[in-house]
Amino acid sequence: MDPLRVLDDTQGFFTRSQAREFGYDDKAVSRALRLKVWHRIRRGYYTHTDVWAGLDQVSRHLVLAHSVADSLGDRVALSGPTGCLAHGIATWDLDLTRVHVTRLDGGAGRIEGDVVHHEGFWAPEDLRRVHGSLVLSPERCALEAGSRVRGGAKLVLLDSLLNLGLATPKALEDQFRLMCHWPFMRSMQIPVRMADAGAQSPGESLGRYLFWAAHLPAPLLQFTVYDERGNLVGTCDWGWPDHGLLGEFDGRIKYGRLVQPGQSAGDVVFSEKQREDLLREVTGWPMVRLIWEDLNRPNLTTQRMRRFLHRLG
Repeated sequence: MDPLRVLDDTQGFFTRSQAREFGYDDKAVSRALRLKVWHRIRRGYYTHTDVWAGLDQVSRHLVLAHSVADSLGDRVALSGPTGCLAHGIATWDLDLTRVHVTRLDGGAGRIEGDVVHHEGFWAPEDLRRVHGSLVLSPERCALEAGSRVRGGAKLVLLDSLLNLGLATPKALEDQFRLMCHWPFMRSMQIPVRMADAGAQSPGESLGRYLFWAAHLPAPLLQFTVYDERGNLVGTCDWGWPDHGLLGEFDGRIKYGRLVQPGQSAGDVVFSEKQREDLLREVTGWPMVRLIWEDLNRPNLTTQRMRRFLHRLG
């Protein structure tokens, strides 16, 4: 087995010095790059081209991030958007063109190639070790990243933080109080209050934000429906019991996640239709379903939701 493939599998990259240890001199390195057998991640860091081609945008950013952390060592910690991805926090509409780090050694803030260096106060308890790299705490990363994005993208980060159990609501509030006077942080005040562990996907969080911005009633999250015998019939993303309305966010990823061995996507869609029919039959309530296109046309979606809620409330 190619030892450089093993390094790709275990750490996501290999360095020029590691390649040299396995017999690749400068000419061999240049040849591998010229023939596109290897892909250059950043100066001195490589991966195999077929491995890189199989990675999505988030995975590529994480490979770049860990190579940056390997290069700079414990002088920095991954932070902001990069720290969120390292912790596995769901994101929406983040700029992933550069890796974000916070200086731990008193170094100056600056943009240097593919890395944004941030200054800022930190304490030892703010640091975590994730896949070998130092990363700031998940609640701090979510707040930092959220302060630089707009609208519902802020709530996506905070909902995911709580849903994954990476922080409690109190820990998030405490962290916000420490950072509330930082630049751009005032915009996080409402998302911090709204954050809820019940939202299980970016689409659900973006929908919640749309309801809030449009002054629509806030739904209950992961709303459970029981039949007359007390048996659980199903759980909906959203429920408005005072208005007699059920709601779901339908993303293609959601259906893909539900596919079991031996099933097709069509089987899942049919099962979901049966599930919806049963929920409506048991409650006597209609169900509204939102898709990504609905979030991109907020005025029309708001009007549609108002018709449902006012008619039924």
